[in-house]
Amino acid sequence: MQRVWYIAYGSNLALERFRCYLSGGRPAGGMREYAGCRDPRDPDRIVSLDVPGGLIFAGRSGTWGGGMAFYDAHAPGRAACRAYLVTTDQFADITAQEMRRAPGGGYARHLAGLLPDVESVHTTGTGRYETVTRLGVRNGTPMFTVTHDDLAGLELTAPTASYLRWICAGLREAHGWDQGRIASYLADAPGISGSWTHDEIAALARTDGFDLPAR
Repeated sequence: MQRVWYIAYGSNLALERFRCYLSGGRPAGGMREYAGCRDPRDPDRIVSLDVPGGLIFAGRSGTWGGGMAFYDAHAPGRAACRAYLVTTDQFADITAQEMRRAPGGGYARHLAGLLPDVESVHTTGTGRYETVTRLGVRNGTPMFTVTHDDLAGLELTAPTASYLRWICAGLREAHGWDQGRIASYLADAPGISGSWTHDEIAALARTDGFDLPAR
């Protein structure tokens, strides 16, 4: 069974939240129940890494109610990520759920079939996470993430506290960062800058669970 690395950079940095895509369920603070993949098993391996680029926050999430994180390969700096070794079908089902499509449906089957031929970027549609970007190879296995093909055309939007809390939790879990480093990493991201202060993000990153600090 062919495997690929799914590269997470947003709320899926946190394994508990990512598991909602794999085995189904509703993440704490979210407003959506996920169906899960046809194959609900955990990834074969999980590693932390960073890649060239950065994040922007834009659009409006039906799950979180505010801006969503998108990977910008052309941004300066490095994006903190987490790589999950999954099957091609799991990758396709995860991406389908990002677009509120059925795991194992036509979109997922089409995506699973084209992944072996994606050399750099492939846009499957106009939706917010319908652009598959290849980020190189790790241990002989290709690495892919999903983002939007026209980031300049998106309206920058601040994320909600619940969504941002998952990203903070994932950065702490995956990279071992403290609240100061998390805040410094996120505070200048387009969509966050001017809406969340460094101190507010640091306070959020210190929070365990979903008793969120007041703003």
